[in-house]
Amino acid sequence: MSINFSLFGGADSLTEGRDATDLKVKRAPRRVFAPNEGERPDVYAHTAPPQDPSDFLWLLTEEPHRSRRMAIMKAHPEVTKLMGREPLTKYIVLGVVSLQLATAILLRHHSPISPLFILAAYVIGGTANHNLFLAIHEITHNLAFRGIAPNKLLAIFANLPIGIPYSAAFKGYHIEHHKFQGQDGVDTDLPTKLEIMLLNNVLGKVFFATFQILFYALRPTFVRSQRLTRWHFLNIIVQVIFDYILVSTYGARPLIYLIMSSFFAGSLHPCAGHFIAEHYLWDGLEQETYSYYGPMNVLAYNVGYHNEHHDFPSVPWSRLPALRALAPEFYDTLPSHPSWPMVIVNFIRDNEVGIFARAKRLAKGKQLPSSGVPSCQAAAAGSEAESDDTDGLDEEYSDKSE
Repeated sequence: MSINFSLFGGADSLTEGRDATDLKVKRAPRRVFAPNEGERPDVYAHTAPPQDPSDFLWLLTEEPHRSRRMAIMKAHPEVTKLMGREPLTKYIVLGVVSLQLATAILLRHHSPISPLFILAAYVIGGTANHNLFLAIHEITHNLAFRGIAPNKLLAIFANLPIGIPYSAAFKGYHIEHHKFQGQDGVDTDLPTKLEIMLLNNVLGKVFFATFQILFYALRPTFVRSQRLTRWHFLNIIVQVIFDYILVSTYGARPLIYLIMSSFFAGSLHPCAGHFIAEHYLWDGLEQETYSYYGPMNVLAYNVGYHNEHHDFPSVPWSRLPALRALAPEFYDTLPSHPSWPMVIVNFIRDNEVGIFARAKRLAKGKQLPSSGVPSCQAAAAGSEAESDDTDGLDEEYSDKSE
């Protein structure tokens, strides 16, 4: 069977590496390519030096999506016609929730350590719960219903097979991720300095990739706590009641299946490559967001169209391909990933990428932790990030205070 090495992000072999003294040849091959590059160029012809692995990449520029959004709206004012709701979302959620509950109940007579149970939790459950993670992501932007409350209720419903309440908390953190992308201490999608210190090696990256769902679940509580609202409490109460009824009716094994599915969904699972693919830096570039246009988007609400999503969060998943087709001059010039599964493999084995490979900006009033940049510039950068507006983001941010 022939191997498609384009899925390996530029690698020419499974072992990689060349015996040469030329630094450019010694470097890992390029991992990302722009769609308009056509035939693959020299995979060792890097356009930027590797990043310093001892710290994050600290930028003094604003996040790129606001300016590109404004440029696209000026060049293609008809883009506003793509914004709005996608009625199909609620039916997909209903189908996936039903699939997970049926599978969980059918497995109630099998041991959680049996091969069938584990395989079902990985293949069916991991894929289904990952789909529900991304359904909640889509619903977070109020793109399933017109009103805010119906969207939040649907997110709580989609949360049921995940086993642990998180949809309400996710909304607050994710909206801040959009509004303050890369801002240290605000965007909880960013790793912490402690993570660099402990995980900046191959074994550390294996650990991170295996347990990344726990990092995304626990990191926000240490970085930036939320004020609990009635939606948080409703999310918790509904989930606890659901879990109790499930266990009291069918025993603990269905709930074990659901929680195991959630773990696999954010672990070494093909779909989970998108967590790393979206915002980690590659090939020494300062590009903060990467898209993926491959077939796995079918399972993931087109979340691979991630530059497009950040540029226009009001465009639902079903119309993101149309957005890209509308403005190819903006998107086909951006390097993108050819494969989610290989993102995980390359993240682990490539010395040029790791926990450190994220772009950060200063929160207002903070100083840059590295030398060589005047603190006044750093403060100005933090102020600029703090004052970022959200033109064109529609009303998905309007309920932040609820």
